[in-house]
Amino acid sequence: MSEEAVAQTPSRKFHLVPLGIFILLCMVLAAGLRFDPKLVASPLIDKQAPHFSLPVLARPDESVSPESLRGKPWVLNVWASWCTACLQEHPLIVDLLAGQTTLVGLNYKDAPSAARSWLDNWGDPYTLSVIDQDGQAGFDWGVYGVPETFVIDERGLIRYKHIGPLTRAAIKEDILPLLRRLQANSQT
Repeated sequence: MSEEAVAQTPSRKFHLVPLGIFILLCMVLAAGLRFDPKLVASPLIDKQAPHFSLPVLARPDESVSPESLRGKPWVLNVWASWCTACLQEHPLIVDLLAGQTTLVGLNYKDAPSAARSWLDNWGDPYTLSVIDQDGQAGFDWGVYGVPETFVIDERGLIRYKHIGPLTRAAIKEDILPLLRRLQANSQT
């Protein structure tokens, strides 16, 4: 082979570059599989709850805002009649959360008639539900999708966010103990 032909032949080292990139990509993807998407940190934790003024589902001539709920802790559960995961968590909300605190349902991107029918069918655990038909309030609260649940303290600060359907463990181990602490703090 001439010196010119040897100079134009790619080095065997360069054949390993695609393999190295592939191995590095696999390692990054494998590391990502270990993260739980429900544990996405919310930038709103310990911040003031975003403002909304939304009509109440049962009484559309009335509206509610986070400011009107100040003075005691409350829970905001984002749900929709078209959401299958909301139906999955709903019995737990009825059994474990209803009556424990002010429980506000934020009906997200849903027709009010469908929401009322859904609550009539499956039970209404909410102190009240508000209508977020265009999804703007959900957007302001950083909602990724439904269901999502927030715990707000008596001063209007978001203290907890749960992404996805609530589980028995999340309610019993995270939400209820937090609510008890917040309720005790608000009474002192």
